[in-house]
Amino acid sequence: MNETVLLDMDAVLLERIRRLAGAKGWSQQEAIMHLLEHGLFACEVEVAARLDDTDAVALQEAIAALEQIDNDPGFSLIGRVGTPDAGATAEGAGRTDDAPSADRHY
Repeated sequence: MNETVLLDMDAVLLERIRRLAGAKGWSQQEAIMHLLEHGLFACEVEVAARLDDTDAVALQEAIAALEQIDNDPGFSLIGRVGTPDAGATAEGAGRTDDAPSADRHY
Protein backbone atom coordinates (compact mmCIF):
# COMPACT_ATOMS: atom_id res chain seq x y z
CA MET A 1 0.00 0.00 0.00
CA ASN A 2 1.27 3.41 -0.86
CA GLU A 3 2.62 5.16 2.23
CA THR A 4 0.87 8.38 1.23
CA VAL A 5 -2.50 6.70 1.69
CA LEU A 6 -1.51 5.52 5.16
CA LEU A 7 -0.11 8.92 6.15
CA ASP A 8 -3.29 10.70 5.07
CA MET A 9 -5.53 8.29 6.97
CA ASP A 10 -7.18 9.30 10.24
CA ALA A 11 -5.33 7.80 13.24
CA VAL A 12 -8.52 6.27 14.72
CA LEU A 13 -9.41 4.66 11.39
CA LEU A 14 -5.89 3.34 10.96
CA GLU A 15 -6.01 1.79 14.43
CA ARG A 16 -9.32 0.09 13.62
CA ILE A 17 -7.72 -1.35 10.48
CA ARG A 18 -4.74 -2.60 12.49
CA ARG A 19 -7.06 -4.30 15.01
CA LEU A 20 -9.06 -5.96 12.24
CA ALA A 21 -5.86 -7.12 10.52
CA GLY A 22 -4.63 -8.63 13.78
CA ALA A 23 -7.94 -10.35 14.50
CA LYS A 24 -8.08 -11.87 11.00
CA GLY A 25 -4.39 -12.71 10.79
CA TRP A 26 -3.91 -10.39 7.82
CA SER A 27 -1.19 -7.90 7.09
CA GLN A 28 -2.23 -4.27 7.22
CA GLN A 29 -2.13 -4.15 3.41
CA GLU A 30 -4.36 -7.25 3.13
CA ALA A 31 -6.85 -5.74 5.56
CA ILE A 32 -7.00 -2.48 3.62
CA MET A 33 -7.49 -4.38 0.35
CA HIS A 34 -10.33 -6.46 1.85
CA LEU A 35 -11.97 -3.36 3.27
CA LEU A 36 -11.67 -1.48 -0.01
CA GLU A 37 -13.10 -4.41 -1.99
CA HIS A 38 -16.03 -4.99 0.37
CA GLY A 39 -16.72 -1.30 0.85
CA LEU A 40 -16.62 -0.68 -2.89
CA PHE A 41 -18.97 -3.61 -3.50
CA ALA A 42 -21.43 -2.26 -0.92
CA CYS A 43 -21.36 1.20 -2.50
CA GLU A 44 -21.80 -0.23 -6.01
CA VAL A 45 -24.85 -2.22 -4.88
CA GLU A 46 -26.33 0.92 -3.33
CA VAL A 47 -25.85 2.86 -6.57
CA ALA A 48 -27.21 0.00 -8.71
CA ALA A 49 -30.35 -0.20 -6.56
CA ARG A 50 -31.46 3.27 -7.63
CA LEU A 51 -33.90 3.57 -10.50
CA ASP A 52 -33.05 5.72 -13.47
CA ASP A 53 -35.74 7.99 -14.93
CA THR A 54 -36.92 5.41 -17.47
CA ASP A 55 -37.35 2.74 -14.79
CA ALA A 56 -39.06 5.18 -12.43
CA VAL A 57 -41.57 6.24 -15.11
CA ALA A 58 -42.30 2.60 -16.03
CA LEU A 59 -42.85 1.74 -12.36
CA GLN A 60 -45.17 4.71 -11.86
CA GLU A 61 -47.19 3.72 -14.93
CA ALA A 62 -47.48 0.13 -13.72
CA ILE A 63 -48.65 1.27 -10.28
CA ALA A 64 -51.18 3.64 -11.85
CA ALA A 65 -52.55 0.77 -13.99
CA LEU A 66 -52.85 -1.50 -10.96
CA GLU A 67 -54.67 1.21 -9.04
CA GLN A 68 -57.39 1.18 -11.73
CA ILE A 69 -58.39 -2.42 -10.91
CA ASP A 70 -61.88 -2.47 -9.40
CA ASN A 71 -62.25 -3.36 -5.75
CA ASP A 72 -63.49 -6.86 -5.06
CA PRO A 73 -63.19 -9.21 -2.07
CA GLY A 74 -60.21 -10.98 -3.58
CA PHE A 75 -57.12 -10.28 -5.61
CA SER A 76 -57.49 -6.55 -6.18
CA LEU A 77 -57.41 -5.83 -2.43
CA ILE A 78 -53.87 -7.13 -2.06
CA GLY A 79 -51.70 -4.27 -0.83
CA ARG A 80 -54.53 -1.76 -0.61
CA VAL A 81 -55.28 0.20 2.52
CA GLY A 82 -58.93 0.88 3.11
CA THR A 83 -61.20 2.03 5.88
CA PRO A 84 -61.56 -0.36 8.82
CA ASP A 85 -65.19 -1.08 7.87
CA ALA A 86 -64.31 -1.91 4.25
CA GLY A 87 -61.45 -4.16 5.34
CA ALA A 88 -63.60 -6.06 7.81
CA THR A 89 -66.06 -7.20 5.14
CA ALA A 90 -63.32 -8.20 2.72
CA GLU A 91 -61.30 -10.08 5.35
CA GLY A 92 -64.23 -12.27 6.35
CA ALA A 93 -65.54 -12.92 2.84
CA GLY A 94 -65.73 -16.60 1.90
CA ARG A 95 -64.41 -17.91 5.20
CA THR A 96 -65.94 -20.38 7.59
CA ASP A 97 -65.40 -20.27 11.34
CA ASP A 98 -62.80 -23.03 11.02
CA ALA A 99 -60.70 -21.24 8.41
CA PRO A 100 -57.36 -19.80 9.58
CA SER A 101 -57.25 -16.04 9.80
CA ALA A 102 -54.29 -13.70 9.38
CA ASP A 103 -55.42 -11.77 12.45
CA ARG A 104 -55.49 -14.84 14.70
CA HIS A 105 -52.35 -15.71 16.60
CA TYR A 106 -51.67 -19.37 17.21
